Amino acid sequence: MVVNIYDSMTSHEIVALLPYQAPFLFVDEIISVDENSISGSYHYPKNSSFYQGHFKGNPITPGVILTETMAQIGLVALGIFIMGQGSEKLSDFQIALSSTEIDFYKPVYPDETVRVKSQKEYFRFHKLKCAVEMYNAKDELVCRGKIAGMLRSKTD
Repeated sequence: MVVNIYDSMTSHEIVALLPYQAPFLFVDEIISVDENSISGSYHYPKNSSFYQGHFKGNPITPGVILTETMAQIGLVALGIFIMGQGSEKLSDFQIALSSTEIDFYKPVYPDETVRVKSQKEYFRFHKLKCAVEMYNAKDELVCRGKIAGMLRSKTD
C-alpha cells in the first residue's frame, strides 16, 4: 500500500518513471512515500550475473549493488515523487548521483529481499540529500549512510 499524502502518484508510476531497466533496476516495490521519506523493497535473484564472480563459491551481493539499490529507492524514487508534486516537468530533468557515504554491517546473499528506508535531509537548488538504511528480511540493519544527488536540466 502506498501512503501518498498528495494522492497524485502511485508506486507503479514512480517505478515506471525510474531511468533504469532490467538488469539494472533494483526496485520491486515502493511501500510508502511522502515529501520527506520513502521506503521500498528489492529481491536479489540468485541468477544475477554479479554473483558469478563475487565471490568464488560464496556469492555475496557487492556493496556497490547495495548502494545502487539504496540510491534508486531512497534518492531517485523520492526525487521523482518530490518533483512530481511541483510545477516542473519530470521529463525535463536527469538525476545524477553526487555523493555517497555508506557503512556496511551484514552481507546480503542471493535470493534475499531487502527493504530500504530513506529520510530526506534537504532538497534545495535541485540537490537532494537523504539518510538511507537497508534491512534484510530478519529486520537486521545491512547498511546505512548518506546519499546525495542532483537534478539537472536536460538542456544544460
